[in-house]
Amino acid sequence: MAPMSSTVTDTRTTAELRGGLGQVLLATLASTAGFWAWMAIAPLQGLYATSMGLGQGQISLMLATPVLVGALGRIVVGALTDRWGGRRMFTFVLLAGVPAVLLVALAGSIKSFPLLVFAGFLLGVSGTIFAVGVPFSSAWYAPARRGFANGVFGMGMIGTGVSAFFTPRLAQQIGYLPTHLLIAGIMVVMAALCWFFLRDSPAWTPSSQALVPKVVGALKLRITWQMSFLYAIVFGGFVAFSTYLPKYLTTIYPDEVDAVGAGTRTAMFAVAAVVARPIGGVLADRFGPKVVSLLSLAGIVAAAYVVGQEPPEGIVTGVTFLLMAAAMGLGMGGLFAWVGPSTPPDRVGAVTGVVAAAGGLGGYFPPLVMGATYQAETNSYWLGLWLLVLVGALALVVAGMMRDARPKKA
Repeated sequence: MAPMSSTVTDTRTTAELRGGLGQVLLATLASTAGFWAWMAIAPLQGLYATSMGLGQGQISLMLATPVLVGALGRIVVGALTDRWGGRRMFTFVLLAGVPAVLLVALAGSIKSFPLLVFAGFLLGVSGTIFAVGVPFSSAWYAPARRGFANGVFGMGMIGTGVSAFFTPRLAQQIGYLPTHLLIAGIMVVMAALCWFFLRDSPAWTPSSQALVPKVVGALKLRITWQMSFLYAIVFGGFVAFSTYLPKYLTTIYPDEVDAVGAGTRTAMFAVAAVVARPIGGVLADRFGPKVVSLLSLAGIVAAAYVVGQEPPEGIVTGVTFLLMAAAMGLGMGGLFAWVGPSTPPDRVGAVTGVVAAAGGLGGYFPPLVMGATYQAETNSYWLGLWLLVLVGALALVVAGMMRDARPKKA
């Protein structure tokens, strides 16, 4: 997620912030388009693997590259949002992603793996759109309701589900190239809507503070590292599974799940997390973010353990992945309600930027690990899944030792 400007004024009246929900909903739609583009490669990974003759390592690199760039780019994009505002940055990020989508289309058409990886690198810009939305949405609400605001905006990550569900179907029905032209066209339309209809909150004022000192100051705080670790589990896990789940399902259950079926299951995974995210934010506003985060991490560990047993494809597998996604969604909603009250006011923006980047990085490494630990002899990813169990258990310990914090009532 993204930096929340330290220049946001908390004393604005309700009248001044009227219309905030409509603005946040438009930002959510923009985020959905950005996430669709960000995850444009993953749903068609089987097509690329077959047409280009790719191995496990190459597939993992192809899937992980957009995630890495999207993660690291959030620090810069978040800082630029503090300076230029959400309206400008939403428009910029959406338009900047269009050439990347077109390059993906070209790479797939000419069957060039190097060009596809380069296009994926550029596609990462679309993933930075989350760094625009958090400070934008937060500025429209009083501190005690920012868990709700960020939860609603966080629903834009449904774009991963939209990509998983529609991209393979569109490729089958209208063709590979037209599908990518459609995605690019949607991004252009959303950019225009943001430019003409989005407006920054009256509680927001531009920040002129330099990027490097802000980030260095954030890195000196313990809370930055603690929140980064926890967010790398909940958001990173969501991104990793949204990216790698089609590959996992078609590999472990090749006779039961095809590319379209895997896309449907991945879309359901994303929907479960999206629905749970605002719930996590509201619960954190009411009961405190620590309780919500602990429940989230416990759910992730339990679900990962069940998945690690690699049960037969069916109800158990489906329900387990949905519960894991819901646990991740609760955690995403709860953790960002934890950052603000636990951080010095003048460093909230920088801390949230670093935490957002850590969440993205948490989604970069698991696909690489899954590819590296895959055992072809037994057709198993058990080692990679057990690593998730162990890391999740460690996160539970870290969260349990941290001090709870609740936003002050307006």
